[in-house]
Amino acid sequence: MAGQVDVIIGAQWGDEGKGRVVDALAGRMDVIVRYQGGANAGHTVIVGDEKHVFHLLPSGMLYSGKLCVIGNGVVVDPDQLLKELKELQEQGKDRACLVVSGAAHVVMPYHKVLDGLDEKFRGKDRQIGTTKRGIGPCYVDKYNRVGIRIEDLLDADVLREKLSFNLEIKNLVLSRVYDESPLAFDEIYEKALAWGRALAPYVDDASLVVDQALQEGKSILLEGAQGTLLDADHGTYPFVTSSHPTASGGCLGAGIGPTRIDRVIGIVKAYCTRVGDGPFPTEDHGEKGAYLRDKGGEFGATTGRPRRCGWLDMVALRYAVRVNGITAIALTKLDVLDGLDEIKICTAYEIDGKKQENFTGNSTVLSRVRPLYESLPGWSQRIDGCRSFEALPEAARNYVTYIEKATGVPVALIGVGPKREQTILRGL
Repeated sequence: MAGQVDVIIGAQWGDEGKGRVVDALAGRMDVIVRYQGGANAGHTVIVGDEKHVFHLLPSGMLYSGKLCVIGNGVVVDPDQLLKELKELQEQGKDRACLVVSGAAHVVMPYHKVLDGLDEKFRGKDRQIGTTKRGIGPCYVDKYNRVGIRIEDLLDADVLREKLSFNLEIKNLVLSRVYDESPLAFDEIYEKALAWGRALAPYVDDASLVVDQALQEGKSILLEGAQGTLLDADHGTYPFVTSSHPTASGGCLGAGIGPTRIDRVIGIVKAYCTRVGDGPFPTEDHGEKGAYLRDKGGEFGATTGRPRRCGWLDMVALRYAVRVNGITAIALTKLDVLDGLDEIKICTAYEIDGKKQENFTGNSTVLSRVRPLYESLPGWSQRIDGCRSFEALPEAARNYVTYIEKATGVPVALIGVGPKREQTILRGL
């Protein structure tokens, strides 16, 4: 009997709280798969008084007996991955079994160098807001069919040939385009061989491993990074990431077919945030935006950059429901809205004087929209101690119900604080 597959996706611009939702659900799942993105993601899990930030490891690593998989759709920075593993091992918390896809691509040192130089070359008005972790250039090499994969690190001869070819090209770009010194082959080659030796015990055919688990009737949780509005095809292009955080990306990045997906769980922050450049219709530049940032701790887990903050955008959320086929919503950080007299929700846009109820990924158009708001009454009491929907203040319950009616999707999980136990489950 085939097992169940759930996909966890971010329904906004990332930073929705996917790590804590995966952690909340992982105890009931057998396999947790990270399916795309790289070390530019930061999934935060808080257990008791301890905070763990995973950039590459699946968020289920803290559970004993789980199988955690880094799929072929991920671009892997071996230094970061090995650092995360070492930290867990030193704490005695590497409780899960880890598999790394041999087909996952490797973020090489030249990718990081080029990432920073490319962003600088764009100039202030054209910058994307990259984390400079080498993610974009690594994906470029992947689709240009010159990338180095995890499996290549295990074969000294293959690695030598591929690295030689890549460095020849990259050094020409560095020296002739950016007037930078070329990178030395031997140093990178020896480093990559060391990566291969360290990662060899974890490397396997991840797609086959996941399929075998399904055949055994096990439950699979696919964990995405970033968010729908940063998808390379469906996001606010060109201010997007270099992969597919949408639900369909889960199939590609884990190596399973679309008919295997049973549920798509969209993670929705109770307000909106965005990191880096790009249009953000509901951004609040005043005291309410600052209030959300400070109370929500809205600073990047990977970069430490302050996030731009604003109100819930229902136009964008309905779009995310549509392109992902979201079947359940996990609403996070509802507690951050405590103490607000009024809570605004964007229900439509006005573009060039015309009302628009459908989202567009056209950044030029989106940068001109004026959000049209409805207001709901807020609540004064703290909700971080609530453990059931009925225990929430009436205004908080009404906010949740409004989201359900506006999207046509049930809110099946509510986060009322950052800790594992501060979670209200309503059907997941």
